[in-house]
Amino acid sequence: MRISIRVVVGLLAVLYCSCGKKSPDDANRKPDPPIAEGQPVYQADPTIFPYQGKYYLYGTDGAAPDQGIRVFVAPDKKQWKLSSRSADGFAVRALESFGTRGFWAPQVWAANSKFYMAYVANEQIAIAAADSPEGPFYAREPLAFDQKNIDPYVFFDEDGKKYLYHVDITNGNKIYVASINDAFTAIDKQSRKLCITATDPWEIIQARVAEGPTVIKHKGIYYLVYSANHFENQRYAVGYATAASPWGPWTKAAENPVLSMTNTGKPGSGHGDLFTDPDGSMYYVFHTHNSMNNILPRRTALVKASFVANPGGPDKLVMDVGSLYYLQTTP
Repeated sequence: MRISIRVVVGLLAVLYCSCGKKSPDDANRKPDPPIAEGQPVYQADPTIFPYQGKYYLYGTDGAAPDQGIRVFVAPDKKQWKLSSRSADGFAVRALESFGTRGFWAPQVWAANSKFYMAYVANEQIAIAAADSPEGPFYAREPLAFDQKNIDPYVFFDEDGKKYLYHVDITNGNKIYVASINDAFTAIDKQSRKLCITATDPWEIIQARVAEGPTVIKHKGIYYLVYSANHFENQRYAVGYATAASPWGPWTKAAENPVLSMTNTGKPGSGHGDLFTDPDGSMYYVFHTHNSMNNILPRRTALVKASFVANPGGPDKLVMDVGSLYYLQTTP
């Protein structure tokens, strides 16, 4: 879930009401130490696109979510700089591409000799194209749906078929999947199917929310990584489910949540994306609250991820919270 600057004050207040309950040991947690070099990266709902020796970071911008989507570039996942390809680093800009407000949750990939970005604006999903991962990306209009949807993720299966995972925000956030065409201009509405709803206790602490899908395939099994609860809540967290088909049915992992304030020590840990380095190392980029006392602007963090053998079932997806570090810009 994302947020507009216009409701910042209201959200800060929420943290102190029953919507943002703290655990008994929260008072003993210390704030993160000052960053000695550079400045924190404030990209919520982040995604990282590795391409030709560089890393491109996009997200829901902590400073200007109604202006568009910016891109940061790094050679090593640590030395991040705002792109200089366009003014203020915007890869998508309001009014130039589809949308006038609420630019959220991008995903970027390469196909058809182009670069594509799926993103949210005006609580609708658009897919824009560009000739560079730094943009500018353009989309004339959103994908045609019969309801409002957010949090797009396009998955490419080994047989060449493509799927759009997305979140229906009607009466609680729920994750759906539908087939999408090769040009990324339309879904098959008749194929649309429900994947995940919030049902487990950790998923419904503040609201019935399941969102932020990422899908990967490992040893013939599909893994749907998602976030649940509510982004305002300190107990916002990450879980995953497995299936033998991209359509499901999905079985939630018994060890959920696999990333949360309980194991990271960071409030609001959630809504990110998996990516793999050229050497095969896997990472999960995600956001946390700014601090124990403030939700916004949300900070961007990274952890290593891996699969661990699980006799009698699918391999387990593990987040190495000991590897967690916050992204920052190079001075």
